[in-house]
Amino acid sequence: MKRILAIMTAMTLLLALAGCGGSAPAAGKPSEDGAYAGLAPVVLIGCDTASKGAAGQRFGEYVAERLDEITGGKLTMDYHPNGELGGDADLIRQMRSNDIQIVVCQTAPLVSFIPEMAVFDLPMVFANYDGDAINEALNGENAFTEALGAAYEAQGLHLLGFLQNATFRLTTANQPLNTLADFDGLRIRTMENTNHIAFWQAIGAQPVPLAWSEVYIALKNKLIDAEENAADTVYGNNLHEVQKYLAFTDHILYCNQICVNAECYNSLDPAYQAALEQAVADAVAYMRPQLESIDRDNKALLEQQGMTLIDYDAAFYDSILNLDGVKALYSRIDQSTNGLADKLTAALG
Repeated sequence: MKRILAIMTAMTLLLALAGCGGSAPAAGKPSEDGAYAGLAPVVLIGCDTASKGAAGQRFGEYVAERLDEITGGKLTMDYHPNGELGGDADLIRQMRSNDIQIVVCQTAPLVSFIPEMAVFDLPMVFANYDGDAINEALNGENAFTEALGAAYEAQGLHLLGFLQNATFRLTTANQPLNTLADFDGLRIRTMENTNHIAFWQAIGAQPVPLAWSEVYIALKNKLIDAEENAADTVYGNNLHEVQKYLAFTDHILYCNQICVNAECYNSLDPAYQAALEQAVADAVAYMRPQLESIDRDNKALLEQQGMTLIDYDAAFYDSILNLDGVKALYSRIDQSTNGLADKLTAALG
């Protein structure tokens, strides 16, 4: 039904395109120079699966807002948050077929469609860098972004950008996770991502791939012991009601990407392409300073709701990185991404 809804929505929105040059105006101002005056209005369908109020939702909605402002309402996005049009994999499939045009999602679901995205599965690869260094590596002009952009294009998608600020996925559990030994046998929900599964197996846990819609009930009924997400997702989904502990494992960067169907992007007038790129850049600049406070505030809210927060010293992370299984995972990911891991390391400096 969700796919049918998306198709019906797409059929009602005419992608009327006309050739007209021009460039996007400066951030914060509507079009004043007539750059879009001769162009037919275009409506794009955008969506995410983020929980209500999460960074992914705010990011996508702000892109839509800026797009409207920049073009004076000529290029707009009909935005559907919170999984209204389906789960991550379903949205990506719909985007590839151009039933919908733009998707905001975390990096993990894309690995099944773009193998090179496995580079984001390297455990703790970003842990020693600040938000500015990571932003330059992911959104700057370098060999890494050039190669990754080409990987998107090969799958019929066009990469628009990444949103992060050195905040990470954490682990919630119904038991204390004070040492590495405490993870032994832990039944933890993961995404359907083979590298995430391999990581948890490498540290002794028992990963359980499970649809997100089933996680709360599974935790409540103690069918699983734990799950891993950023703090705002944990709070937004009331997981404090069924989990006692929030462990700062910081194993995967909390990062949302935004991309568009490549055929759609290439059919847009260059002025509209520039406007879309500008809207994303503005949204990244606007949202990045908020991510740290979102992370901090949601951790505080979870603690107020009764969760115990568990932090770790450097020795904990070193012990994980020195595990044979984790080293093997690093090597496997490097090989599977055709050297993209090396390019990311170089871009991070």
